[in-house]
Amino acid sequence: MYDIFVKTHFAGAHHLRDYPGDCEKPHGHNWKVKVTVRAAKLDHLGMGIDFTILKKHVKEVIDTIDHCDLNEHEAFRVLNPSSEHIAQYLFENLADKLCHERYFLYSIEVSETDNQGLIYFGPENN
Repeated sequence: MYDIFVKTHFAGAHHLRDYPGDCEKPHGHNWKVKVTVRAAKLDHLGMGIDFTILKKHVKEVIDTIDHCDLNEHEAFRVLNPSSEHIAQYLFENLADKLCHERYFLYSIEVSETDNQGLIYFGPENN
């Protein structure tokens, strides 16, 4: 198995509705994101997935949330734009694009700071 990843980031504002603390107030982050694809086999060039393809798809999805108020984004009008929900959003929007006979989307890592974050592995039934 090969775990192939790219790291990126995006900036945005959000607030957590009904949160009992400062995070209920509007504030911003420069979120860091790591997208990992797992490949069982390599292609004829010796790659699980071409980084160019992986980066292209990740950029397309990241661009939908970069530099916006996440609470105003369609995906987060009901769901709180927590890091967990952001990771889930990214996973759901990348899974089909990163599904091939050789590889699949394995995980999304989202960090609000260098010292805190999470890793989402997709729905429980995967």
